[in-house]
Amino acid sequence: MKTFLASMIALVLLVLVAVVVDDSAAQSGGLKYPEGYRSWTHVKSMLIHSKDHPLYDPFGGLHHVYVNDKGVKALKEGGTYPDGSVLVFDLYDVKEDGGAYVAADRKFIGLMVKDSKKYKDTGGWGWDVFKGDAKTGGNVKDAKTGCFNCHASQKGSDYVFSRYQP
Repeated sequence: MKTFLASMIALVLLVLVAVVVDDSAAQSGGLKYPEGYRSWTHVKSMLIHSKDHPLYDPFGGLHHVYVNDKGVKALKEGGTYPDGSVLVFDLYDVKEDGGAYVAADRKFIGLMVKDSKKYKDTGGWGWDVFKGDAKTGGNVKDAKTGCFNCHASQKGSDYVFSRYQP
């Protein structure tokens, strides 16, 4: 009986620790790394290669954008993305190689996650950034000023810049 009771106490403690850790991550703004996103629907690629582009300083490089299955219909047809939609912005430095621009080191992965209740102050979207090849986020300290204020210009497409290109 003592072994059973000790096992139950250990299980309860483990669950409590998991809840506290999970709640702590949620409060810090960190979102979960989007495992397997490169097998999602590819939305577009783009290269910002010149300082003539207004977003060169923060976003110069090779962009790849992906959307998960929940977001595909809204991407293709327009309208509001359903909760659970995820968009990934994968940004690489570039280098010239024999007359071609090729991907170099990853700068970051930008993540947008739709949860209309949790992120109601930012259009229903949560944001995070995973620097380099890190799988730990929490790099967006203020989603409203760091992400949403720019995305607000895209209200007509549920705050998403990328458009479907068949």
